Amino acid sequence: MAGAVPGDVRGVVVMGVAGCGKSTVGWLLAARLGLQFVDADDLHPPSNVAKMSAGTPLTDDDRRPWLARVAEVLRGGDDGAPAVVACSALRRSYRDILRAGAGGDVAFVHLHGDRDLLARRIAARADHFMPPALLDSQLATLEPLGSDETGVMVDVDRTVDRAVDVVAGWFSRPGVP
Repeated sequence: MAGAVPGDVRGVVVMGVAGCGKSTVGWLLAARLGLQFVDADDLHPPSNVAKMSAGTPLTDDDRRPWLARVAEVLRGGDDGAPAVVACSALRRSYRDILRAGAGGDVAFVHLHGDRDLLARRIAARADHFMPPALLDSQLATLEPLGSDETGVMVDVDRTVDRAVDVVAGWFSRPGVP
């Protein structure tokens, strides 16, 4: 599977709320698949980072240009190569923007877990702009994957390597995606 994603998938989005391990799982998954990894947090404009750092949730207007940049990465930029992107993608409408902008189907890996575990992980992070106070806002915003969305849910109470194994196993099943 190295260097490609299965089927007609344009890219992979490792999604979920803060503290679920999107960046770590995404990076390891990208390495396993032989793809580039991009953390969508790095694509936020400075105004979004400042807002979140101050504990203010982003509005949909704040997110639109950011989601367009994420979709461009999924589309493959100049070389057309698919990527694994760590991106919260909390609402269906955000995932729809990513799919449309990517120019094809996107596989979503929804990392989920217990609120207390997520809060502990966020509190333990250093040098990240997302404060623990925004976790409840993200949990309230989260819309799970629909049955018509290409994706898999993975519980984050397991090791990171096991989570990546689950996703890689899902990709290798016949008919996925």
